[in-house]
Amino acid sequence: MISRTIYFGNPAYLSIRNDQLVHRPSEGSTETIIPIEDLGVVILDHGQITITHAVFDRLLVNNVAVITCDRTHHPTGLLLNLAGHTLQSQRFRAQIAASKPLLKQLWQQTVRAKLINQAAALEVVGVESGNMREWSRAVASGDSTNLEARAASYYWKRVFPGLKRFRRDQEGDAPNNLLNYGYAIVRACVARSLVGSGLLPTLGIFHRNQYNHYCLADDIMEPYRPFVDVSVRRLGKNIDDAIITPEIKRTLLSLPTEDVVIGGNRSPLMVAVQRTTASLARCFEKTDKTILYPTFPQ
Repeated sequence: MISRTIYFGNPAYLSIRNDQLVHRPSEGSTETIIPIEDLGVVILDHGQITITHAVFDRLLVNNVAVITCDRTHHPTGLLLNLAGHTLQSQRFRAQIAASKPLLKQLWQQTVRAKLINQAAALEVVGVESGNMREWSRAVASGDSTNLEARAASYYWKRVFPGLKRFRRDQEGDAPNNLLNYGYAIVRACVARSLVGSGLLPTLGIFHRNQYNHYCLADDIMEPYRPFVDVSVRRLGKNIDDAIITPEIKRTLLSLPTEDVVIGGNRSPLMVAVQRTTASLARCFEKTDKTILYPTFPQ
């Protein structure tokens, strides 16, 4: 079953009754009962949301990722379960003990998958992918020749062909805000699945920022980013002036249910993420050599 992403963007009171989430929009209004076992991600995006400690307890026990947003409605916090797998200690040790050659091979696979998906994303929006697929085949161990950066330069100049001056910058002009919002949703899905697979989201393959608590999530989500890019591209012609409206939020919140192809079969993105992190755990335990990443449907 696909885990749901739930968004709360208005004043509300959230509590627990009979191990289920109770949503009351305002005093005296009708309550909604939401089965917690159906949830994967919960987004809290209003300063007047009141939430009981029991809600956090039940959400985390069920390995639900909780995202909090700031006054500008941008995701700023991520809360995850600390014990998401019965073999967590064993898998932590395998992850920590991973050799440099293994980490370089895993990063090579990750960059290669990202470039393949960037090429596909360009083709989906009707843009020539150029040498992207050729570069994906040339990625060296650890991406020692930095093909990821070369491909990024080509990709970002073309993925939004109507925006002549677009530059990918986290703090930059729209549609950077839309990309950031979509990436935050996918990042939460990846971090949640890493915990569910018994892995430590902080200890990355390539990303090593000492102030980043989710280095591994940032590594593993790289091949998933092009799916966000295409979703943003499909929002319309005026995305360079776009603010994050409720309609845009609904579109981006549907990302976890978008179809991708993984292991030769169509699958919702959130399910694909779970398969990716499970395969990564097997790589750390040396029972597999390949991370399973998705591609775009044909």
